[in-house]
Amino acid sequence: MGTQEKIYQTPSGAIHYWVTPGQPGKPWLVFLPGLSADHHLFDQQIPAFPEYNRLVWDAPAHAVSRPFPLNFSMDDMARYLHGILEAEGAENMILLGQSLGGYVAQCYLALYPGTVSGFVSIDSAPLSRKYFSGWELALLKNTRWMYAILPWKFLLNWGITGTSQTPYGRELMARTWAVYTRDEYLDLADHGYRILAEAVEARPEYTIDCPAMLLCGEKDAAGSAKSYNRRWTKIDGLPLHWIKGAGHNSNTDAPDKVNRLIGEFLNSLILGHI
Repeated sequence: MGTQEKIYQTPSGAIHYWVTPGQPGKPWLVFLPGLSADHHLFDQQIPAFPEYNRLVWDAPAHAVSRPFPLNFSMDDMARYLHGILEAEGAENMILLGQSLGGYVAQCYLALYPGTVSGFVSIDSAPLSRKYFSGWELALLKNTRWMYAILPWKFLLNWGITGTSQTPYGRELMARTWAVYTRDEYLDLADHGYRILAEAVEARPEYTIDCPAMLLCGEKDAAGSAKSYNRRWTKIDGLPLHWIKGAGHNSNTDAPDKVNRLIGEFLNSLILGHI
């Protein structure tokens, strides 16, 4: 079952998203790619769950959801997502967010408590301020100068090989990054990390209010993702699954394993009367 491209208009610009034909009464899987990634990040997941309604977007200022001024917060992203889901009449939603998409999902959970049936974090991290040191937040607010000193060709290669461990995953990210100029990527990355820091600072003790599952690649080398996930499962008690041989985009590196775990999580929600 293929997807249909649609457009959601905001005062700042158009957001493109893709949705499968409606199945009334069925739960919704909402896939949220990470920073700089586009909807193709979940090409191995969308067809794997035909019994669900599925939706994936190119986030504001990403891929075909451009041009889009970088004047939005992470809460704004969650509000845009809410508008899209309302327009689609979505109910019984499970949010699946990779990296930055996982933070957007948590902002959504915070802004619209009690409206989401489940959350799957894929190589992401907790939104709560208690997990971050002051220097980590300061770095997140000042990333542009660090990236700007690197040659563009080096930065591209670093980003591609640093996010994936497989030829498929790396080729996917190479195609994704090909749409950005150097300055456009630097601006997008700087903005994304800064609004993440601001969202974290706004939530000192945030706790997820729905069933959740954490997935993390064993070879995830993006920042402190592995460390965050170890602390997340220890402090908040959320189940954590390590994806063997996978990098930061574990759903592209090990789609069969990730899809199996997602399926098991969805089945547990059904047993709990999603």
